[in-house]
Amino acid sequence: MGRIGPKDTKPELRVRKLAHHLGYRFRLHRKDLPGTPDLIFPRYGAAVFVHGCFWHRHQGCKYATTPATRRAFWETKFKRNVARDRWAIETLEEMGWKVLVIWECETRDISKMEERLQGFLKP
Repeated sequence: MGRIGPKDTKPELRVRKLAHHLGYRFRLHRKDLPGTPDLIFPRYGAAVFVHGCFWHRHQGCKYATTPATRRAFWETKFKRNVARDRWAIETLEEMGWKVLVIWECETRDISKMEERLQGFLKP
């Protein structure tokens, strides 16, 4: 699990490829914004986070499992991740940004993801 990096994951690359294919231009990982969103669409005032279901605890998802060993450690870690995500989203919205979270499991259905992304980025 230590080899999983914070950038350029497969789900994130799927979203980036789709956004580019649809003609949207974006910036990546702006460190000056809370939570360092994965994609920034400055023209639309929009930020997109691509969250892994396991790490960010996608409610009701089959991929959001908890390891059987060291449960206390994992539960603490997951709670911190969720709290940090909530803080980043709320702070961005207070700054006037629109925020969309795309979950890892949602990136497997390209047509659904396309609908969500286009609906989100409509002016």
